[in-house]
Amino acid sequence: MSFRRFLRATGGRSLSSKPRDEDIKDEYPGEVTVHPETNKPTYVWDCIKNKSSTVCRVVQPLDPSTPKPEDAVRFVCISDTHNQAARLLPTIPDGDVLIHGGDFTNVGSLKEIKQFNDFMDHTRFVCISDTFSRTSHMAKIPDGDILIHAGNFSNIGLPREVIAFNEFLGKLPHRHKIVIAGNHEVTFDRQLMTEQNSHVFMSFATALQEVKQEDWKHIPSHLTNCTYLEDAEVNIMGFRIYGSPWQPEFCDWAFNLPRGKPLLDKWNLIPTGIDILVTHGPPLGHGDLTTSKERAGCVELLTSVQRRLKPKYHIFGHIHEGYGITTDNTTTFINASICTVNYSPSNHPIVFDLPTPKVPTMEAETSL
Repeated sequence: MSFRRFLRATGGRSLSSKPRDEDIKDEYPGEVTVHPETNKPTYVWDCIKNKSSTVCRVVQPLDPSTPKPEDAVRFVCISDTHNQAARLLPTIPDGDVLIHGGDFTNVGSLKEIKQFNDFMDHTRFVCISDTFSRTSHMAKIPDGDILIHAGNFSNIGLPREVIAFNEFLGKLPHRHKIVIAGNHEVTFDRQLMTEQNSHVFMSFATALQEVKQEDWKHIPSHLTNCTYLEDAEVNIMGFRIYGSPWQPEFCDWAFNLPRGKPLLDKWNLIPTGIDILVTHGPPLGHGDLTTSKERAGCVELLTSVQRRLKPKYHIFGHIHEGYGITTDNTTTFINASICTVNYSPSNHPIVFDLPTPKVPTMEAETSL
């Protein structure tokens, strides 16, 4: 949850200091006494509500999507969640200070208090994919702790596209950003760039041949505002996250492999115990149904996820029309494609929250 973990007093007075006598005289010009009808609050209100000194008008709450002024502190207020707070997580907007007005449990049991305390310490993930250099036209990306992009952030991976994407990432507030390549990141696929005989290379030969070898060999180095994963794992905030760009053959694009053993060999590289799996292509049956009603997902990826890996979340894209969320009751599958099948960046980022692992700070943010 993206809230600051401290409050700071202002005006030179601590939050617990006692008011001075002159402050009391200024703020409380008359002594407050018990109202003779204090046990009849409705009657008292009916008596005073029309007096000029009594003001009570309805105020419309601020739309959480409203940008926060640069010099402001945003307060988010909730109350009376009665042990249901965890179910509200996706709907609680980000801010600087979260205030809970009480009744966060049903009966105040130790179990309820522990659950509420766990709820207060969550990590927010924001997932996007398949943006195709159209980030300036997509919906506002929600704030969060970890941003995940599941590939196809460019059209063909030209250096200028990668640099522009990196600049876009640098403007986002997320503390951590995870990125993998997709089939459109042609320059990231060293074998494809070396052989220069694939269908996609020939289709874009004029542009790709202008990219010098020393440039495409080090093309990931342009991604300075994120952690780029290619068959690799990173540990962030105690979460083990693994990223891989491979997908079944599709028009001879980047990171394509034949179905069966070649792809299974890649999935076998993924270690067990992963919390978040990020692949560009979907597994069979989840977010993989095309407009032609054919399933494009990888059979061996599904089998690996369900039988061996069992991550909490599996994030991917690639099949634009498969945008959305599914689950097999063990893993939640997210197709985070921002672009539709017509390449319109109309889909919204997908957000989820997980309890932050209780790990020492030194171990919480290390790359493997």
